[in-house]
Amino acid sequence: MGDRSALRLVVLDRDGILNENRDDYVKSADEWVPIPGALEAVAKLHQAGWHVVVATNQSGLGRGLFDMYTLNEMHLKMNALLAPLGGKVDAVFFCPHAPEDNCRCRKPLPGLFEDIRVRFGLDDMAAVPAVGNTLRDLQAATAVGCAPHLVRTGKAATLDDMGVQALRDQMPGLVVHASLTAFADALLGAERKKHRATRAEGKRLASGGAPAATSTPTST
Repeated sequence: MGDRSALRLVVLDRDGILNENRDDYVKSADEWVPIPGALEAVAKLHQAGWHVVVATNQSGLGRGLFDMYTLNEMHLKMNALLAPLGGKVDAVFFCPHAPEDNCRCRKPLPGLFEDIRVRFGLDDMAAVPAVGNTLRDLQAATAVGCAPHLVRTGKAATLDDMGVQALRDQMPGLVVHASLTAFADALLGAERKKHRATRAEGKRLASGGAPAATSTPTST
């Protein structure tokens, strides 16, 4: 297995993150309607060198509401809309089972994330941000060590501040964003800040200066 330490990977839920939710399930490519700004956010991440992967429960397959051909059509549409924006989803991992099938891949269980880790050759998922809009998305992600990010679209759009705080209480380290665009901007902004600090430190050392002091986190 090759060294994947430099791989930058982000895992997104699908419904309510990339496309609009439907109470009766998204059952066709026509019903797959992107959330405004979501595909542009994916394009930003892709252009910045991030590999974007989707992990999604699709129990409509197990319930007989649509078939694999139709699911593939949805994702072909997604990537067709992404292409002119300069974006791409590298892979879609999905659970096809109904809840009563008691599988391991249906979120909140971590099977999809375990498959992603193996596919991309990662020793662990600690450096992988995972974006969802429900508690089960976040539970599946944190079970394998991903950093949890809640986007307040889809099912999370109706959460009030108390609801968000309840999720924070259950998910230590949870970061909350108004939209996928806000998540992408925050992730890329933090990355740029880190790169600037690294360059500044390199220049300081090259000029013979002492390494910058670092502080030790303390509990309060």
